[in-house]
Amino acid sequence: QVQLAESGGGLVQAGGSLRLSCAASGFIRSINSMGWYRQAPGKQRELVARIISGGSTNYADSIKGRFTISRDNAKNTAYLQMNSLKPEDTAVYYCKVETGFPLWEDYWGKGTQVTVSS
Repeated sequence: QVQLAESGGGLVQAGGSLRLSCAASGFIRSINSMGWYRQAPGKQRELVARIISGGSTNYADSIKGRFTISRDNAKNTAYLQMNSLKPEDTAVYYCKVETGFPLWEDYWGKGTQVTVSS
């Protein structure tokens, strides 16, 4: 019903930047929020950044001031601009979309690898 296409991951040196994109398509009438989560090897998946329909955002403390989430409502696309990357940012990054009426379902992308070398 809903498909998520993530892109923008890759290998970057510490201090560098990457921009992730997540485009949602399919049977979508409303989106309550779009967010990015990450999971490093041996660790639990954690919230990185989330933006709700009104534009409010919340961020993990570890990335505040370095990452910025934004959203293009017309394209049902969310972006995560990641600056000043650190080796500890290395993880698989997953997009999550929380839909509203009439689906009221959460959807996850397949993930994109971000690797930051020291």
